[in-house]
Amino acid sequence: MSDLELALWSFPVLLVLVFLRMPIALAMIGIGVTGTYLVSGTSLMTLNQLKTLTYGTFSNYSFSIIPLFLLMGQFATLSGMSSSLFRAAESFLGHRKGGVAMSAVGACAGFGAICGSSLATAATMGQVALPELRRYGYPDSLSTGALAAGGTLGILIPPSVILVIYAILAEQNIAKLFVAAFIPGILAAIGYMIAISVWMRVRPNTAAVSRRVPWPERLRTLGEVWPVLVIFVAVVGGIYAGIFTPTEAAAVGAAGTGLFAFASGEMTWARLREAILATAGSTAMIYFIILGAGIYNNFLSLSQLPQLTATWVGDQGFSPWLVLAVVLLMYLLFGCVMDSLSMVLLTVPIIFPIMAGLDFGMSYNDFGLWFGILVLIVVEVGLITPPVGLNLFIINSMAKTTPISETYRGALPFVITDIIRVLILTSFPAITLWLVWTTDALK
Repeated sequence: MSDLELALWSFPVLLVLVFLRMPIALAMIGIGVTGTYLVSGTSLMTLNQLKTLTYGTFSNYSFSIIPLFLLMGQFATLSGMSSSLFRAAESFLGHRKGGVAMSAVGACAGFGAICGSSLATAATMGQVALPELRRYGYPDSLSTGALAAGGTLGILIPPSVILVIYAILAEQNIAKLFVAAFIPGILAAIGYMIAISVWMRVRPNTAAVSRRVPWPERLRTLGEVWPVLVIFVAVVGGIYAGIFTPTEAAAVGAAGTGLFAFASGEMTWARLREAILATAGSTAMIYFIILGAGIYNNFLSLSQLPQLTATWVGDQGFSPWLVLAVVLLMYLLFGCVMDSLSMVLLTVPIIFPIMAGLDFGMSYNDFGLWFGILVLIVVEVGLITPPVGLNLFIINSMAKTTPISETYRGALPFVITDIIRVLILTSFPAITLWLVWTTDALK
């Protein structure tokens, strides 16, 4: 078997191991180490790779941003901000048809601005909003589907851990990626609210509405969420204005969120310990996956698969838009069986050089930003598509009496809005890049 055939066969083997419930980091490490040994024919090179790759990966200063953003999300989860965001959104939207479900989506968008994790956003907002949705009589399918979809805003609206990792892998500017993600994130929230509105018109009178809140009370609830705005502006604005490096901004955001949590009275020393331990556990998991993807991608590079694939695609004369459509479809399909972090780590080092070599009529940097947002969106769809939609499982575990099939059915309208959004942003790259161009022009 040639080195190229060995690399090609490694993909189905990896998927089989994932289906057999092996942790994907272990699967990638096992295949990477075995493949490197078979290609090189010596165990010495394999052992040297394990030593140098591990040190080279985790001595990268840029990766220190990950635990800081995760800690920021933990503090936000424990500070009571989620309840304040939901109350504020409900005061403006709750009196409309489907308004309580729309409020949950709006609160997820706000929480996503201070929490870079989709799973944390879904879990936190699920605890707050699910009882309210049930109290107003919303169908379980709509309630769980809306919260699972709303949770995906945690990785799309900056700051986002997945965006940071993409920026490192594709050597893109983190600040500009955060800015580029803002409009697609708002479009996602609007699309989810439209899906809820359509659902309520197709099935009217399936849920009650809350009372119309007077404007003074609306403004009071809005005033309760000022820390979210301050932290968001400090982190994203500080990065883009050049006041902080991304790592410094993450530290400022974590410190600010922690101080607010203590000031609100929600944070105790026991909860602080819980937040630190949870951050450490999540960081270890992410770093382990990063290491596994690095070992596996090194094996693929040694087999010449990425280089040969890039050459082959260029020689075929395919339309760049056709190649992009195939890549995005691949991400959608992979999202049904793999988690978002593993997909990005596994595919971006291979796919991005191929795509960047095609002519889309834009600069290299603009393409990197636009392609990154498209990848993030289709990866986000994977969080709410069966059979491995992690957000679906998290929300369904909270709604213990709801069959998982109902949650799958409830997520379908939101998946449709995501696909429509991908088509729009693919057809009109300026929607993604406009805010970046505008802020650059103002500097």
